Amino acid sequence: MRAKKVSFDPSKYVGATKFQTRFRPFCRFTAQRLWRFTLIDFDKIPTTGPAILCANHISFLDSVFLLTFSPRNMSVVGKSEYMDSFKTRWLFTKIGMIPLDRTGGENATVAMSVVEKVLERGELFGIFPEGTRSRSGKLYKGRTGAARLALKFGCPVLPVGITGTDAIMAPDTVMPKFGRRCRIEIGDPIDTRKYLERADDPEVLRQLTDEIMTKIQALTGQEYVHDYAPKRSSANRSHI
Repeated sequence: MRAKKVSFDPSKYVGATKFQTRFRPFCRFTAQRLWRFTLIDFDKIPTTGPAILCANHISFLDSVFLLTFSPRNMSVVGKSEYMDSFKTRWLFTKIGMIPLDRTGGENATVAMSVVEKVLERGELFGIFPEGTRSRSGKLYKGRTGAARLALKFGCPVLPVGITGTDAIMAPDTVMPKFGRRCRIEIGDPIDTRKYLERADDPEVLRQLTDEIMTKIQALTGQEYVHDYAPKRSSANRSHI
């Protein structure tokens, strides 16, 4: 049975805090004993200043592992349904999740203003441009939110390719499988300054987003689908 829908105020959440700083080493220690990781080019992540990490999304664990191995605190957006359970509401927001109501409306606008404050503070922000997990294993068309933020703040975008997490914990499953392998590779930063002169052109958001997705595909080798990822049906929904 699903948890009861809980109302919340997204403006109360600030993203990553000192709790993540303390919690991340524990997560890293634990994860490296449960799974086998290949981590490539994490030194490409800027040591200071705002940056946006854009990754493919094939498992619930994608954001967990990306946060765990990030060299700096990183905030991420997560679906507002995580607020319906006390356990996920407390833990996920403590480690840096900003709840986003994917149906839009005022809460979604407030959540994005919180994300903007994260970048204004010169911090890392992680996002999955596909907007939802891929249940086919393919890479889907990206949404333009990350591009909009990158152009507004003039910050670099780093494509991230994640493979293996769907074998560890496939979408719509509850328990992970231990001992499996996961590979996370950070791509070369995309210099968004080349788009700034045309930032008012609506086509620029799509051009930058498509470049981001092309870079992600080069890291993962996924088949690309020029369409948005389908939402899971209500019949197949799980707690995670």
